[in-house]
Amino acid sequence: MEQNVFIAKDVTTNPAPLGLTGFGLTTMLLNLHNAGLFGLDTMIMGMGIMMGGLIQILVGMLEWKKNNMFGMMAFTSYGAFWISLVFIWIFPKMGLGEAPSATAMGYYLAVWGIFTFGLWIATLKMTKTMIWLFGTVVVLFALLAIANFTGSHLIHTIAGIEGVICGASALYIAIGTLLVEVYGKQILPMP
Repeated sequence: MEQNVFIAKDVTTNPAPLGLTGFGLTTMLLNLHNAGLFGLDTMIMGMGIMMGGLIQILVGMLEWKKNNMFGMMAFTSYGAFWISLVFIWIFPKMGLGEAPSATAMGYYLAVWGIFTFGLWIATLKMTKTMIWLFGTVVVLFALLAIANFTGSHLIHTIAGIEGVICGASALYIAIGTLLVEVYGKQILPMP
C-alpha cells in the first residue's frame, strides 16, 4: 500500500524587520526627548503603545510561530515594556495609583537592563550587528537607571543621545533585512 507524505513548508516572511522598526522608531523618538529636543507628549505615548508595544508583541507571536525563541522573547518582552512604560506615565494622571519615584524608576530600568544583558549574551552567537544592537540597549538601560538613581540631567541627556544611536541601529538592521528580501542580495553591510 502506497503512503502519501506531505511536507509542510513555512512560506511566511520574516517578521523581525517589522519588530525592529517598531523598536527602532519608538526608541529614537523617546530618546530625542531624553536628549532634550522636545517634551514628553502623546506622540511618544502613541508610538509606545502602537509601534513599540502592540506591533512588537504581534511580531513576538509571529516569531513563536516560526520557532524562534530569541525573537519571541525579545519582541514580546520589549512590546510589554513599551506598554508598561506608557501606563506608568498615564495611570497617575488618571488617578490610578501614584507616580513612581525616581528610585523606583531606576530599579524598573535596571531590571530591564539585566534582562537585556541576558539577551545580549545570546547574541554572541549571532551577527555583529545584533551584538552591537543589544549591547547598545544594555548601555541605554544602564544610563537611564543611573540617571534616575542620581538625578543627573547630564547622564539623562547622554542616555538620550545613546538611545538615538540604539534605535537607529535597530532601524538599520530592519531596513538592511528588508533590502535583502527585495533585492535578493545584501545592500547594507550587516556583518
